[in-house]
Amino acid sequence: MTEGNFVDYVKIYVASGKGGKGSSHLHREKYIDKGGPDGGDGGRGGHIILKGSKNLWTLYHLKFTKHVKAGHGGDGGSSRSTGADGEDKIIEVPLGTVVKDKYTEETLFEITEDGEEKVLAKGGKGGLGNWHFKSSTNQTPRYAQPGLQGEELDIILELKVLADVGLVGFPNAGKSTLLSVLTAAKPKIADYPFTTLKPNLGIVAYRDFQSFVIADIPGIIEGAAEGKGLGHYFLRHIERNSTLLFLVPADAPDIKKEYDVLLDELRRYNPEMLDKDRLIVVSKADMLDEELKAEMKEELDEAFKEHDYMFISSVAQQGLQELKDKLWKMLNE
Repeated sequence: MTEGNFVDYVKIYVASGKGGKGSSHLHREKYIDKGGPDGGDGGRGGHIILKGSKNLWTLYHLKFTKHVKAGHGGDGGSSRSTGADGEDKIIEVPLGTVVKDKYTEETLFEITEDGEEKVLAKGGKGGLGNWHFKSSTNQTPRYAQPGLQGEELDIILELKVLADVGLVGFPNAGKSTLLSVLTAAKPKIADYPFTTLKPNLGIVAYRDFQSFVIADIPGIIEGAAEGKGLGHYFLRHIERNSTLLFLVPADAPDIKKEYDVLLDELRRYNPEMLDKDRLIVVSKADMLDEELKAEMKEELDEAFKEHDYMFISSVAQQGLQELKDKLWKMLNE
């Protein structure tokens, strides 16, 4: 999947079908002059249904879909025959899709499981045929109910990537490189900021055929919580990760300060982010000799008293198994 095909935000107008009209038919048969009412009910209008699919990773297939309309219910017929139900429209979406009202931005529901179905817009109820209205005082009612109108909605579909571990860091911290060596994912990698413009997912193979999913979230910049750069666009994908891996390069001027800025951006976007498990990883450790690493450890031991940290090098393949072990332990505690 190329970057251009990753779509995580679409707006769609949906309309369910109108219910069919009830019939006001009177029974007609040879040798029977005055048959009673036998008009059937109208069929219900088609629903608009959202269905989760584990085979989808993006909303790209809905990028050019502006309107989705379900079928109308059929009208009732004679001999109490009910009209056909309108055709339902099923919209398949990736797991982690949030549905919002376009105007109020209220969250309606989320799709998180494969095969999960939610009715977004109910089809209108079919009208009752005239035989329902027969009584001792009204033997031949010549009226029936019209079908009810369907529902119309303008919605926003917003994808929040579902992953166990989210990589958090400034642009060019080495997140894509780490993802490429831990998983089979092939993110775009280059030596300049903002190489990654869309989230990348990868599956980390662990011991005994076990695995977990890791997401490379595009780099955060200062002011992201206020929407600076592509702020909210990136940050919403971190909300779903149970564990956050903060990646700070070893050549950063001040590792603790860089970590604090990242943490502050998350806090300002959504304070609940700080409740997630955190692991601080100093990347590009192959740039450090033993003496420099020892000095840095002294500073970091003081700076990160409450949180675990570790050194790794994606390029030199240093500390990667220890990193996997640590993440697996955090995910399964």
